[in-house]
Amino acid sequence: MSTPIHRSRPTAFDIKPASQTEAQCVNDFIHLSEGLSNSYLISTDEGRIVVNTGMGFEAPVHKDAFDKADPSTTRYIVLTQGHVDHVGGVDHFLEEDTDLVAHANNQEHQEYDARIQMFRTMRSYFAFAEAIDAAGRLPGRPKPAKQSTPTPTITFDDHHAFELGGVECELFWTPGGETRDSLILWLPQHRICFTGNLFSALFGHIPNLVTIRGDRYRDPLEFVESIERVRDLEPEMLLVGHGGPIRGAAVIREEIERLRGAVLYLHDAVVNGMNAQKTVYELMREIQLPPELEVGQGYGKVSWDVRAIWEMYAGWFHAASTTELYAEPVSSVYEDLVELSGGPDRVAEKAAAKVAAGEPLAAIHLAEVALAADEGNATALSVFCEAHRALEADSVNFWETKWLRHQVAHAEKKLG
Repeated sequence: MSTPIHRSRPTAFDIKPASQTEAQCVNDFIHLSEGLSNSYLISTDEGRIVVNTGMGFEAPVHKDAFDKADPSTTRYIVLTQGHVDHVGGVDHFLEEDTDLVAHANNQEHQEYDARIQMFRTMRSYFAFAEAIDAAGRLPGRPKPAKQSTPTPTITFDDHHAFELGGVECELFWTPGGETRDSLILWLPQHRICFTGNLFSALFGHIPNLVTIRGDRYRDPLEFVESIERVRDLEPEMLLVGHGGPIRGAAVIREEIERLRGAVLYLHDAVVNGMNAQKTVYELMREIQLPPELEVGQGYGKVSWDVRAIWEMYAGWFHAASTTELYAEPVSSVYEDLVELSGGPDRVAEKAAAKVAAGEPLAAIHLAEVALAADEGNATALSVFCEAHRALEADSVNFWETKWLRHQVAHAEKKLG
């Protein structure tokens, strides 16, 4: 197999809010405007098709770029999923005769997102605060549009087709994507497939089967079936949710097969481990992908997916301790442990020794015990920061890195 594509494509750290006033030309009738998620323009002799609209505050940038490329009427907007970074700018693009096309589950997903909006915002802001704040400082930026909560005018269950200006469009449901309303847009005459975030944020990387910001679990077998649907179309170009086009039928097939193999390998290894009565932590440590199934881990991680698969089958009870059944976390006895150890300074010193020995996770455990008894303990806070920086040095994952930096910043604030 050839070199995995993830090594040569942008990472999640390169995802920034829309700022380019000129859309990128994909070919003679498709343009791309990049942002927190990609927005695409398909031009035809009878009007435009917009695929995804970005966040509400990005929509004016996307629309300005598309209007420069093709000022004609927007006849269709296609939403590849219901996440806010895909639907947020819909109102800014809607015209009197625009049809909004989405899967039948789109409304349910938007309602689900709205239901836990505050929770989701607080759980994910640490990862995107810097990018969003920077977007607000861009010179000459148009007044932000309000975040949309759109209602589709055309929905479907499994397959839908339409034609505009000689361009044939087919939509297929791909429930293994990030949301239950995930779909792909297929242009059969041109062998081009718009996949949105079916493959997660980064093509060529292991998918996040559940995100640390809080999300529904994704069934790995359903994910495999959905990417097989793309593979079987035999596309010559993929237009994805983040980053530029992937071109070449052979490259696309090879990457999908590699990813398919990786996810199936993880699934089977977890199931076999569960049946062998291994704990989720044992499996997270033990299961690794073989070299021929190497994929990136820039957005999801193999160990996280191991846990997601285990919990998808087994649920929240790990059968490791009776206390899992009750509303009293282990942290409730931290102060008792500190007292028995001779005080927070003694525990913090042990945490420092763990960092020095190259055991940052053990150091964090101990530092958190010490801080439960003395939240301002300088030694424990310093060790906490040092251990997180040690973990960050080995991290290539967006979510992991952002979380580690967030924790360091929080501790440094307490240190003054």
